[in-house]
Parts: sequence; structure tokens; C-alpha cells
Amino acid sequence: MQMTDCAACPLQKRRMFLPFTPEEIAFMRAFKTGEAVVRPGETLLAQGERSERLYTVLEGFATRSIQLEDGRRQVVNFVFPGDFLGLQAGIMGEMRHSVQATTPMRVCIFQRSRLWDLFRDKPDRAYDLTWLAAVEEHFLGETIATLGQRDATERVAWALARIWQRLSALGEITPDGVALPFRQHELADALGLSKVHTSRTVSQLRALGLLVWRRGRLNMPDPARLFALAGLPMEREEQRPLI
Repeated sequence: MQMTDCAACPLQKRRMFLPFTPEEIAFMRAFKTGEAVVRPGETLLAQGERSERLYTVLEGFATRSIQLEDGRRQVVNFVFPGDFLGLQAGIMGEMRHSVQATTPMRVCIFQRSRLWDLFRDKPDRAYDLTWLAAVEEHFLGETIATLGQRDATERVAWALARIWQRLSALGEITPDGVALPFRQHELADALGLSKVHTSRTVSQLRALGLLVWRRGRLNMPDPARLFALAGLPMEREEQRPLI
């Protein structure tokens, strides 16, 4: 498979990502070691694995999940194009969760052993990596607050608003909405709700005219109303760096 040149990275065309400087392009060309295609259902990173690879998602979607001791699987959150994966193993020695492809994916590959090179030789890139980790921590805190303080309707509205916000920033919105590859039972799992309760809540939101979700597509006739229900400001995603 032909490897994408960092200077022609397709993610750079999306407004949510900060553009590479010429110096960053030169560094990323040396830092990147390859690309891989991941099939739907395939595990990219496994819980407990001491992965030697780090990844940036070029295309496709995935779920992060944790397997409990009794074998049950808990969806933690969702993976989108531009996300950087594997840092947990790079810092802590092994993955504490799994990443499984929901759709066909294409990812950039970096070697975990060269992570120190980034911190030593490119402190600005290291700062970007730290910024991404801080954003993940903030989102985790928001998720915990949602599970603890929002009712079922607010939880579902919050999750769909966040997904809509991310896909909007990625330029994925069309007149008939966005492709939403995640299933209702995965959303239910991530929100600590039963499948039945989630399905009922989605039906209520549909009856209120706040969303249309069918055949793998999500549309919001009036996003402002759904964001208000979710208790979220309707604002653009902050531009973020790419690794």
C-alpha cells in the first residue's frame, strides 16, 4: 500500500486541525513508519497489550472499550478521524482499554520506541501531544459528570450533540445529516443506559422533532434545540493539532 505523504495528509483539509508547518512536515515524515488498513470488527489495540505501535486515524471510526473481569464489555467512548491512539501503552507500558474498528479504517503508524525522540527533538510537537492528552482528560470528566448528573434524555442528547459537533468540525455534515456508524446499543453502553431505555429515549427525541436517526445516518432539523436540551453551548470545536 502506498503511504500518504504528510505534506498531502487528507486531514489537513479539515478545518478542525491546525496546519503543519514545513518543519513539522519534515519531522512527521521521519517519525511516521507506515500505514495500515483495519477491517470492521478488527481490534487495533487490545487491552493488556504492550503495543509497540502508536496510531493516528486517517479514515474511519472505532470504539474504545474495557473488558471487565467477568468478561463483560464496557464501551468507554468513540474514535474519530484525527484521533491519536496508543499513547496509554506508550506511557504506562500496556493498554488499559481496547480499540475496535467500527468501519473500515486507515491509520498512520509510529513506533512507540521513538516517542522519546519527539519529546527530545521537537518540544513543540511534544506540547501538542500533551494538549491532546489534556483534552481527553477534560472529555472524560465531562462524561463522568453526564453519567452522574444528567437524566437519560439529557445523556442521549449530550452524546449525540457531541458526536454532531465533532462530525461537523470534520466537515462531514451534508443536507441529509451525517453518517453515524455506531449502533444504539453502543451508545447505551457508553451512557450507562439499557438498550430499551436508550431506544425509548431516541424515539422521544424523534417525536419532539429533534433528530432523525435511521439507516446509519443522523440528522438534526434544529441542532440548537438539541444542544440546549443537552446543556451544551452550540459552538465550534476548538482547532486541534495533528500527530
